[in-house]
Amino acid sequence: MTEPHPDPAITARAITMRGPWGPVYGPIDLDIESGGVTVLVCPPGSGRTALLMTLAGRMRPVSGQLTVLGRSRARDIFAHAALAGIDELDTVAESVTVRDLITEQLRWDAPWYRLVRRADAADLADVCAPVFGDVPLPPLTEYVEELSELDGLLLRIALANTGRPPLLVVGNIEQVTSDRHRDVLVTRLVELGRTQTVVTASVNGVPDHPVRHLEVPNASRTELAGVQKGGE
Repeated sequence: MTEPHPDPAITARAITMRGPWGPVYGPIDLDIESGGVTVLVCPPGSGRTALLMTLAGRMRPVSGQLTVLGRSRARDIFAHAALAGIDELDTVAESVTVRDLITEQLRWDAPWYRLVRRADAADLADVCAPVFGDVPLPPLTEYVEELSELDGLLLRIALANTGRPPLLVVGNIEQVTSDRHRDVLVTRLVELGRTQTVVTASVNGVPDHPVRHLEVPNASRTELAGVQKGGE
């Protein structure tokens, strides 16, 4: 794993988020080192999802202070962070093929004036190999609905990570329900953590892997707020 930079990649002080029904998360304090993989240990729910989106610059906390890679404005954080594995953002239609998704991403990344052909085997390797590593790449003609949980999430990470930004935020690793496949996923995240700062989340952490665990209290308060609202 890369040696941590002396300055943290992410610093949060008393950040909070609120929704129509009350608190979503917070207040939360975080210090996440640069490089490697940090696993936020916290319960599942919309609060945890909102926190990950906040760290990647896709949402802005309503209060508190957040600094990511030396930047505090959400739009600046957005430009230097990739976000994958968040169903609210990057769920793909099951009836499309791997080729369709890669072609779409290549066209999205290209300048507006460049004509991008349909993806071929070389494009598949360019986009997916850095994330998949020694995991076999999915066939271009495979439909998304036919991919395993592991391949599906690795593909989503690969599509989000084509720009190789310094920060990669990945939705909870429990999306991969097989213990063996989850171990493979974490191994691949550790490899990405050699050149990026990787942040993900889990309920119970990830034993037996070279990752940092960070307990996050107050990361999911929507359910509590809903109970309080209903009892009024």
